[in-house]
Amino acid sequence: MADAFFAGIDIGSTMTKVVITNGDSLTSIIGPTGAEHRRMASKVMQEALDKAGIPFSGLAYVVATGYGRINVPFADKQITEISCHARGVSSLIPETRTIIDIGGQDSKAMRVEQGKVIDFVMNDKCAAGTGRFLEVIAETLGIKLEDMGKISLKAKEKVAISSICTIFAEQEVISSLAGGVPLENIIAGLHESIANRIGSMTERVKPKPAVVVTGGGAKNIGLVKALEERLGFPLLTPPEPLITGALGAAMLGREAVLKARKEGKPLVRKETKLEVVSFHS
Repeated sequence: MADAFFAGIDIGSTMTKVVITNGDSLTSIIGPTGAEHRRMASKVMQEALDKAGIPFSGLAYVVATGYGRINVPFADKQITEISCHARGVSSLIPETRTIIDIGGQDSKAMRVEQGKVIDFVMNDKCAAGTGRFLEVIAETLGIKLEDMGKISLKAKEKVAISSICTIFAEQEVISSLAGGVPLENIIAGLHESIANRIGSMTERVKPKPAVVVTGGGAKNIGLVKALEERLGFPLLTPPEPLITGALGAAMLGREAVLKARKEGKPLVRKETKLEVVSFHS
């Protein structure tokens, strides 16, 4: 089925990702989720199709995953991000036994065997341990979120951040700045605080190497370093840690079609035309 194309779309709280694959080649697009999931899903999907050079009718199957998966009207199936991340990461790094996904609004830890989830735990009740926590602190410090990792590596020591509540942690940061504490020491302390929280969550699934980090947090080298120190494992990151869920969705869609054809029950696309949804006036 190298001539058939499959799409996975992962609508996260902050970013929407699309992967189109035929099992050999892969095309991906990442865009901001925004307030209107349906419109952004259509927009990012169209961008991915244009990049791949195929029409929407050329897709054999579309699987949606992530926070906003129910808001993808053209998807043939919805699958939880837990299963999709496990499949996507394992296809890129076959030796994966543990996955830590640090997203914008939640973080997850998964134990996997041969691409299948055997245990998982999720933090979706509090911003601490998520990308949103760092985003708020970056705004407070007046720096770019993407610069936090590099800055923290310059730290001579780490300032202890005792609060796990975003508001109280923000107050601790402001107090440290007012006291003349170097910026890099504050950020390194923040990373250590988040790493401790994520590390405690991860230990509940009894992690084993290889441990892979995905999501926006995987792009923060300071946070990854702090998490490595907390867990005592070297951590791996995929080439593009944001698209693993969408990749897994596309691959699970491909496997569903292959299984259906083998059983003599070919799956039929729900939609053959991509409707562009306009913003509400």
